[in-house]
Amino acid sequence: MQIDIITAFPGILQDPLDESILKQAKKRTDLVIRLHDLRQYGIGKHRILDDTPYGGGPGMVMKPEPIFQAIEEILADETVRRQTRIIFPSPQGRQFTQEVARELAGETRLLFLCGHYKGVDQRVIDTWVDEEISIGDFVLSGGEIPTLLMVDAIVRLLPGAINDPESALTDSFQDGLLDCPYYTRPEIFRGMKTPEVLLSGNHQKIEEWRREQKLLRTKARRPDLYEKYQKRVKNDNKTT
Repeated sequence: MQIDIITAFPGILQDPLDESILKQAKKRTDLVIRLHDLRQYGIGKHRILDDTPYGGGPGMVMKPEPIFQAIEEILADETVRRQTRIIFPSPQGRQFTQEVARELAGETRLLFLCGHYKGVDQRVIDTWVDEEISIGDFVLSGGEIPTLLMVDAIVRLLPGAINDPESALTDSFQDGLLDCPYYTRPEIFRGMKTPEVLLSGNHQKIEEWRREQKLLRTKARRPDLYEKYQKRVKNDNKTT
């Protein structure tokens, strides 16, 4: 996979992309992540990227010329363009979930366009963007943090990205439920004991306990997910 990120503030992304699992994934897999400084495509000697909105009102809007030029340069090859899915982080997009992360992890190339200020000229979205994606019902200063969040969730699903692939398969949301609690040494810490079942060596009972904990946690903390999960189970039972 290759991931391109267009941003006016590459410093926000540079260090996090070179740490932890993202750093390891670039070493262990064919993953390539490239940052493109939008300021290099800015207009005039001051590298201007924004202007006031037509029709008046507060805020500034990112101009179309620098973004068009950046995308056209990155996707100059028509074959590359056809292989690339362009994502624009936006409060107006569909909600980012683990399911969406799995979907995007199956792509060959992704290009994230990080907006800023009041937004980007709509002609950029109409011409280039394949999909707008939201990470939640709130507003951030720009698209860099949502992009970083999505890239992290996507990359850890790539084969070879993490040491233990089974670990990713048991994370929260993979099966529609929140994950269970975990314990490690010492067995007793400040009077708090590890559940006996986890020390029993009985793998069947351990799996049953973990499954039960997943259900209890999801029902208590995310009743919306629990209800969705129950409906899916009922539908699966009907089809079988």
